[in-house]
Amino acid sequence: MSEANETKKEGRGPTPKGELVRGPRRKLTGKVVSNTANPGRAKKTIVVEVTRFFRDPVYGKYVKRRRKFHAHDEKEQYKTNDVVEIRESRPLSRTKRWEAVRLVNRPVEV
Repeated sequence: MSEANETKKEGRGPTPKGELVRGPRRKLTGKVVSNTANPGRAKKTIVVEVTRFFRDPVYGKYVKRRRKFHAHDEKEQYKTNDVVEIRESRPLSRTKRWEAVRLVNRPVEV
C-alpha cells in the first residue's frame, strides 16, 4: 500500500511555468455592432452581437437570443456589420473579456 501512495505523490506538485496547460478557449461568431471609428468610442474596442437559436423545452419553438460582447481589436481593422470570430481572453478592462480573432465575412458596401 505504501508503494501506491508513493507513486501518486510523484505525479503531484506545481506545474512548471514552461508547461502551462489551459483548456480550450471558447470561440463565438457574431456581427460587429459598434466600432472605434465613431468619435467618442473606446479605442481598440468593438462590440460584437452574438445571436444563438435554441429550442424551447416546453413548446418546441425555436427562440432567438442575442447578447453583446466587448472585444479587443488591436489593429482597429473591423468595421460595423462585419462578421467576426471572437475568443475568450484574460480580463482587459471592466467589460472586455474577449478578443477578435479573424474576419469571417465583410458585407459589400452600397
